[in-house]
Amino acid sequence: MSGLLIKAALLGVPLGILIGRPVVARLHLGRWGWLLVGPLGFGLGLGLLWVVPSGILAYLVSLIIMASIFSIFSLGLNVQWGYTGLFNIGIAGFFAIGAFTSALFTKAMPTGTEAIYTKQVIGLEMPFLVGVLAAAVICGIIAFLIGFPTLRLREDYLAIATIGIAEIIRLIFQSERWLANGPQPLRGIPRPLYCLFQDPPCEWLPKVVQGWLEPLEPTDYNFFYLLIVVLFVGLIYLAIERAIRSPWGRVLRAIREEETSTAMSGKNIFAFKMQSLVVGAMIMGIGGALYAHYMVSIDYAHFTPLYGTFIIWVMLMLGGSGNNRGAILGAFVIWGVWVGTTFLTDLINPLLEAISPALPARSPYIRYLLIAILLEVILLWRPQGILGEEKRVSVLLEEER
Repeated sequence: MSGLLIKAALLGVPLGILIGRPVVARLHLGRWGWLLVGPLGFGLGLGLLWVVPSGILAYLVSLIIMASIFSIFSLGLNVQWGYTGLFNIGIAGFFAIGAFTSALFTKAMPTGTEAIYTKQVIGLEMPFLVGVLAAAVICGIIAFLIGFPTLRLREDYLAIATIGIAEIIRLIFQSERWLANGPQPLRGIPRPLYCLFQDPPCEWLPKVVQGWLEPLEPTDYNFFYLLIVVLFVGLIYLAIERAIRSPWGRVLRAIREEETSTAMSGKNIFAFKMQSLVVGAMIMGIGGALYAHYMVSIDYAHFTPLYGTFIIWVMLMLGGSGNNRGAILGAFVIWGVWVGTTFLTDLINPLLEAISPALPARSPYIRYLLIAILLEVILLWRPQGILGEEKRVSVLLEEER
């Protein structure tokens, strides 16, 4: 029973953040309404554990983890494009830098036979949070260096430059084996607090706590990692919301709407664009770090333009550019479509084989086709996205006059 309650709590906190908080906000229950978020999330978690078969629930948890990670990339892009108008098509580059940086900071250097097959420039064995922080900082530094030659370019040239830089970064990780094992996967990326789900649990824990955690199994770890990822999503969302409602955020939106008028108001356009690029890149670096620790094994093929850039653009466009809730919603919808199309290709394979024996091998490309069609539909029928940008009006309060 203790194992069930712990899993319900681990599942309940993310559900409370993702579902309970928006529901309570819609009901307008006042400040006391927020007390319902915890019990609501715990109840949902307990209900899912009782009703949904374990195999399906594990699949759903994995889907939510990946959608949450991609929502972090979408939030980072929203800072750059949604609020500032920076046409960055080099997301995959920051994705890769964040993932490999955190992996190298938290992994140990390979020894013995493993050292023959695995090459890496460093292995610092630092804690998980240090790896995530390092990923954000390194991405910020790289963005700062990239920003000097690119931010003075026009939108179309900026797009060409950023996608070219992202491909250069990917090819460096592919070719330079000494850096992060080159074309071979970099394996053994540690999972934060994975020892909680081993037998016995972490040795440094008190005996009483070890007894509570003993019913948990390694297969339950994804419940805990879901909690970690959703907490990062929530903190990043709140930080961006606060920043965008500040004078800094108002300048970014002014640059997006009318750059010349903003410059005439005495604002340093280049400096604010640089800040937006760096902040967005740091958020993307955090997303890359969380992805690496979830996948445990990564290589250059994970960071292609389609998977690491264009699908994130579709997420933001669908949810609503300039709306942080829309960025998160779009990530969940598109990732659900992306994963769901794998079942579609399995269903239509017999039909494709009847037409031509060579067609089933090409069925995965249907996913790309559907995503492309969805993007066209969004741009034609609802260019503002599902939620669209919220209209904000600055009001001078009576007591401030």
